[in-house]
Amino acid sequence: MSISSRPTDLGATLQLLRDGRPRTRAELATVTGQARSTIAQRIDQLLSAGLLAPGGGAVSTGGRPPATFAFNPAARLVAAVDLGATHSRIALTDLGATVLVEQSEDIDITDGPEVVLGRVADVVTALVSQTGRVQSDLVGVGVGLPGPVDHESGRPISPPIMPGWDQADVRGFLQQRLGKVPVLVDNDVNIMALGEHAAGLRDVDHLLFVKVATGIGAGLVSDGAIRRGAQGAAGDLGHVAVPGGDDVLCTCGNTGCLEALASGQTVARRLAASGLDVHSSVDVVALVRSGNAEASAAVREAGRSLGAVLATCVNLLNPSVVVIGGSLAGAGDHLLAGIREVVYRRSLPLATQHLRIVTSRTGGRAAVIGAATMVIDQVLSDDSLEQLF
Repeated sequence: MSISSRPTDLGATLQLLRDGRPRTRAELATVTGQARSTIAQRIDQLLSAGLLAPGGGAVSTGGRPPATFAFNPAARLVAAVDLGATHSRIALTDLGATVLVEQSEDIDITDGPEVVLGRVADVVTALVSQTGRVQSDLVGVGVGLPGPVDHESGRPISPPIMPGWDQADVRGFLQQRLGKVPVLVDNDVNIMALGEHAAGLRDVDHLLFVKVATGIGAGLVSDGAIRRGAQGAAGDLGHVAVPGGDDVLCTCGNTGCLEALASGQTVARRLAASGLDVHSSVDVVALVRSGNAEASAAVREAGRSLGAVLATCVNLLNPSVVVIGGSLAGAGDHLLAGIREVVYRRSLPLATQHLRIVTSRTGGRAAVIGAATMVIDQVLSDDSLEQLF
């Protein structure tokens, strides 16, 4: 392979075109500083792989309009898998992380990796067939798990709500069933943060995503990248003690944890104890939307507990945006009001000067968009392009 066709150069050319805007060979040569003959060779290679497509003619200054080329996200498929304690959402996306087809199911994560991942493989295979594509079009699988994950190996690490999953070879199992494609695994909240960032907040370099559901966790985007911490445990917000909170026993063995005071399940239990027919955070949200004052007050109080912990996070991390997701986020303004009330009161004015606290805009798809984005960024990296060519 000649120097002019090195994968690094191909990767740089492709990255320039990933925004979808058609460009001419001359434009690419100007931006990269490379000779037009070099650019033409790279374009030919990317066209042959289907990663670029002709974009029509540019505006002519006289004579025949020059041809343009644009990124072709439809060239390949990516499988994105969001596994929760009791649910799954599995989707196929294109190379732009646009969801093409998806399927949601109730699951029980305690059934173990062979059962759950076996079902994942079956659904992915069926979805590929449903799109009319072939298995070889699948270039990667992204998986989010509801527990700590060693991102390098893709293995769960002592996940508290996932018995039988500790050190499970998620990557190896799925590759055995779906082919030797890249399989990337991460904590579900990390990929939700990545998905929210990719879906509408790419211009935000510092973002904190908080999932409030059966449990509570956070994903941190700093300098535009996910930060996982030394052992992948960054963002375990649910087991931070709430300042001045009640000494309620948490599942982790400590008392006064945020999860024990403000999770969707906790709010549901409190409302059920007062005589309301509530069993989950989904029921709580339904009550709030129906105008139930007691449910609305309970959600706002949960928001205050969240705000007490998030105020410290805002001072420490100085995010531009805090995104609230998860099932309890469906309560909308009632939850946000409680959070904002405490965060803006307890955080430093400099840290909150331009801070936005908003609910998720991805309609429950943050995790699958994030899982797809995680895979796409690797598949279109220099090393992966080297393997492709």
